[in-house]
Amino acid sequence: MTKSTTQTLAHFIGGERVAADAPEESLNPSNTNDVVARVPRGGEAEVNAAVAAARDAFPAWSEASPEVRSDLLDKVGDTILKRREELGQLLSREEGKTVPEGIGETVRAGRIFKYFAGEALRRHGQNLDSVRPGVEIQTYRQAVGVFGLITPWNFPIAIPAWKSAPALAFGNTVVIKPAGPTPAIAAALAEIIHECGAPAGVFNMIFGPGSMGARLVEHRDVDGISFTGSQTVGASVAEAAVKRQARVQLEMGGKNPLVVLDDADLDRAVMVALDGSFFATGQRCTASSRLIVTEGIHDRFVQALAEKVAALKVGDALDPATQMGPAVSEAQMETSYRYIDIARNEGGRLITGGGRLQLEQPGYYVQPTLIADTHKDMRINCEEVFGPVASTVRVKDYEEALAVANDGDFGLSAGIVTTSLKHARDFQRRAKAGMVMVNLATAGVDYHVPFGGIKKSSYGAREQGFAAVEFYTQTKTAYSWA
Repeated sequence: MTKSTTQTLAHFIGGERVAADAPEESLNPSNTNDVVARVPRGGEAEVNAAVAAARDAFPAWSEASPEVRSDLLDKVGDTILKRREELGQLLSREEGKTVPEGIGETVRAGRIFKYFAGEALRRHGQNLDSVRPGVEIQTYRQAVGVFGLITPWNFPIAIPAWKSAPALAFGNTVVIKPAGPTPAIAAALAEIIHECGAPAGVFNMIFGPGSMGARLVEHRDVDGISFTGSQTVGASVAEAAVKRQARVQLEMGGKNPLVVLDDADLDRAVMVALDGSFFATGQRCTASSRLIVTEGIHDRFVQALAEKVAALKVGDALDPATQMGPAVSEAQMETSYRYIDIARNEGGRLITGGGRLQLEQPGYYVQPTLIADTHKDMRINCEEVFGPVASTVRVKDYEEALAVANDGDFGLSAGIVTTSLKHARDFQRRAKAGMVMVNLATAGVDYHVPFGGIKKSSYGAREQGFAAVEFYTQTKTAYSWA
């Protein structure tokens, strides 16, 4: 497939590609003249058909040998890894990540499937003594049923992987609705899963508007919902799912603090902030968007970081020289510029960036932006921008830094840069976040450990790693007397 090929996508329902009119287009955000895919616009009929297919496939899949499930996931993982270059290029063309970032995410997806291929064989329970003589107790885990998975555009192959792989590993069936801006890479994953031998109905993918996601959440034959997206939509998902007593798991973003103390290694602090705030165009829920810096190092840190930010080469995601690609869409681009204006109007000082980029080809380019002299209650420090925009807050000392870091409704990831073991350990204990980084960027997590936050960042069981079994299985306790 050439870089300029336009695909015509189809739904995947019951093991078949289901064609439909394709009125929507997925555009290359690096060059909006390039149509990546034409996408079918589904509706209630497609949701009902996909759920019915998943429901019909559940008994046989849940009762199959765990080796059958393990073999499928391992094959999917191997196939993704073998095609990393092709898939990474497609991901970068459609989402806007640089090619190294696109390939890296693709590799992560492959590793996730291979990890859960192993977990499929490690589903275990306990043997316990009863308080009654002669009675034995066993606990074991069983599949739940049909899971509806609603995935975002910013990690368009990794997040579908980390939701669908554990669901399938533990014997559930899946209906997945990927985000509108990135359907082609999601469809590529569906093709691979079917090519590797998934039985009909075990994995289904439907495309269309947000109303399809709402219908999936409300469907009485869907036993659980895993959603990644905004707080506003997440709240409505939770309400609808809980209303009918379906399982629900939500990941809803972050406004992640990175604390830089006076004793930090300056070069290390700058590189950690640059990575966390600006790579992947800042379009990561774990991005370091609040830089909380003690007064002794603040000015040197801002100057050094500004130099690095200003030097970032923004351009076509497929260009090997590009260090930061475009925003995924015009709406996302405009959101970044709107928050830059808001921060300036509230008194923030623009250090670098903030202007509109005009490159040779039309695209959704955002100039990486650093804003200083903000206070913790400004909107730029309270609301998720989801773009390459970072703000600094000057604080007196560690205790004030911790208090500012813990402020607000989000609690996904938090980081600190320091050479003080005392402060590092204290921050690990007291930071109000689900994940804590010491001398590392807030963005960048492993696939084999739990992922998730506290406060309004997350709701329900953790995703990924060994924690995924909690959401995708149910425990049965069995008593017997011999």
